[in-house]
Amino acid sequence: MASTEDVRPGLELTNRSLWRDGRRWIPVTGELHYSRLPRQRWRDALRLMKAGGISVVSTYVFWIHHQEDKGAEPLFDGDLDLAAFVELCRDTGLEVIIRIGPWCHGEVRNGGLPDWVPPARSDDPAYLDQVRRWFGHLGRQLARLCGPDGPIVGFQLENELYDQPGHLVTLKGLARACGLHAPLWTATAWGSADIPVGEVFPLYGGYADGFWVDTADGWHDSFRAHFHFSHQWDDPGIGSDLAGDKTTGVPGAKHPDFPAATCELGGGMATAYHRRPWPTAADIAAVAHCKLGSGSAWQGYYMYIGGTNPRPGLQESHATGYPNDLPVHNYDFHAPVGAHLQTRDTFHLLRNQHAFLAAFGDRLAGMNATIPALPDQTALRWSLRSDGHEGFVFINTHQPYEPLPDHHGVHFDVELDKIRVAFPHRPIDIPSGTSVCWPVHLAVHGVTINWATLGLLTVLPEGDDPLLVLTKADGVPGHLSLPAGTRVIGHPVLERDGEVILEDLPSSRELLTVETPYGARLRLLVIDAATARYAWLPGGGRLVISEADIVLLPDGDLASISTGPVTVDVLCGDTFERHHLGARRTAVPVEIVQTAEAKPPSACPVIVPGRASAPEPDTFAAHAARFTITVPTAGLAGERVLLRLELVGDVATATVGGRTEDLFWDGAPWDIDITPPHGAPTVEVQLAIYPLDETTPVWLPENARNKVAGLSAHVLSATVIDYQTRRLRSSRD
Repeated sequence: MASTEDVRPGLELTNRSLWRDGRRWIPVTGELHYSRLPRQRWRDALRLMKAGGISVVSTYVFWIHHQEDKGAEPLFDGDLDLAAFVELCRDTGLEVIIRIGPWCHGEVRNGGLPDWVPPARSDDPAYLDQVRRWFGHLGRQLARLCGPDGPIVGFQLENELYDQPGHLVTLKGLARACGLHAPLWTATAWGSADIPVGEVFPLYGGYADGFWVDTADGWHDSFRAHFHFSHQWDDPGIGSDLAGDKTTGVPGAKHPDFPAATCELGGGMATAYHRRPWPTAADIAAVAHCKLGSGSAWQGYYMYIGGTNPRPGLQESHATGYPNDLPVHNYDFHAPVGAHLQTRDTFHLLRNQHAFLAAFGDRLAGMNATIPALPDQTALRWSLRSDGHEGFVFINTHQPYEPLPDHHGVHFDVELDKIRVAFPHRPIDIPSGTSVCWPVHLAVHGVTINWATLGLLTVLPEGDDPLLVLTKADGVPGHLSLPAGTRVIGHPVLERDGEVILEDLPSSRELLTVETPYGARLRLLVIDAATARYAWLPGGGRLVISEADIVLLPDGDLASISTGPVTVDVLCGDTFERHHLGARRTAVPVEIVQTAEAKPPSACPVIVPGRASAPEPDTFAAHAARFTITVPTAGLAGERVLLRLELVGDVATATVGGRTEDLFWDGAPWDIDITPPHGAPTVEVQLAIYPLDETTPVWLPENARNKVAGLSAHVLSATVIDYQTRRLRSSRD
């Protein structure tokens, strides 16, 4: 696929995996839309991506964001400075996939095509003439960032194009003629798409839930499938409401010439008016976990960082011919990192998976997935990825809406090429809601782990005594087996049947040491799930545990980002060095004054069958409850300040200093950026909430629906979140 013009030294693609500099490589891609994020936030966003274990940034280039009017030249300045964004990715140590479309979707009007461009999505000459001009503009921005030394490693052509393989080849030729070239050319392959194999790398997706099903529909089978280990990679549900008769509804087969790879694992989910899913962190992490256990060679998330549409009228809507009404401004997506750079539980759970991939991905990438047939839907879901010599057992007992049962007396019997591994030494119970990956006959710096009922977070090389960090799942006993003759310092052992077993390892900050008869030594650190959530691997062989966000600065120092006093523990040798970081301790007083009562909502119009439309602006204005919220700025750090609202209602808008944010309420807290201008004594928010009642024809998560009683347009609470960044200095300095 990578022709002579697109060679990237050290990067190879085979039918099993990607390779980087002679080692197998599992990229981890996170989607961030530069045009949906203020330029002054780009650097902080990319540092968070790096801290979260992302290695490649993916971004759509929405044509309509750059050139809405036909007579105007495309804009590439300010928040639209694509080249500056790519350069900043490079400077942060991240590579880039550019999704150039020209039809992108991304919940943007016309899929990102300006209104004046004919929406042919084919080799129609008039359409290609416009695309050629647009790609020429992109080439002038990006050509110097392509090539062997550039940060751009790939381009995605089009999106969700099901029956035009020749058009994808044409687009690739146009892009390359305009100076856009990279070793990887990709296309979305879900929906049984007919794509030009050999010209593009087919990528897949998987979401825990989606807004694109009808209000009355339950949890669709296309979502349920992603909580299984499976050799099915095609998802017939993604975008199916836009595809019409272009898709069959039947999953297609993965092409054998390419490894299983994803570009759209749901990092969250957007909210449409008619359906408002709010996937939990465990939902999102379980889907990613199941893809790894199924053989994934590339983990790609959509979205990884949320955003805000740059101006009104750019969203897909019923008024512009789409089957879904999306918020005018809000594209937070419940992403691991929100639209205002607030990190969420999803960010932490995925970061643990990415740490494992950074340490063991080169070995995992070469392993096949063996997936047992299940007698029924309640049977234990597990898979083995192995190269015949060593491997990993993946287990998942988490599923939303239809919880999976606890499993009692679990015991595995794994036969590799030359060895049989039966474990654990006594059957254990695995509770519902568990996603774990356990090693089998795994060599770590000369020490063989026969098996463990502990996850692997990372290996930190430090001289002759590297450190293996293991994680203990809630409700699962932590056992570990080593070969006979291994000496263990720091924990009693059980010797039986040619192995040394460490039973019931506690989570602790104390390190253990194991030493083989041949002199190989390995230190062990076992942490529980709660501690692992706050474990950071910022680089330089460092392990940090903190509730603050920990990012790497350009000079190699660390910085903490927190909203209050925190402790930061940095592993130094065999002990943790503790740093106490102070911050504002008192709550910021928030004044809320209601200035207008809500009036009963009007009947929702239904333009699309099964999907109500959002209230029109005039209707919203006539029925909304109104509030004035005032926040004093005295004592605030002022770097990034959010107002977190808990409310109940249907649709809400907030205006702060001429800037508007909006919300289709789904029960989640709503964070509004109220970062004060310099010198302002207060910040004022004008809030309007359109009421919701029991008859409003929208699908809500159960916890949100339970809050609706009578006419609901209320503010339940308001909290100020004041972020502050501090450089972390070692006491040894």
